[in-house]
Amino acid sequence: MTITITNLQPVIALIAGVLILIMPRLLNYIVAAYLILVGLIGLGLFRGLA
Repeated sequence: MTITITNLQPVIALIAGVLILIMPRLLNYIVAAYLILVGLIGLGLFRGLA
């Protein structure tokens, strides 16, 4: 499976969800990192990687 920009957001969400289940104390950091990454993807800053 090739990971492209279109399916990168669900992969990030899945990883964040698993990390929250494993380490709930990191919830604030995981949510902050998720929001930053999704925002950067939404702005198209990772367009050159695909």
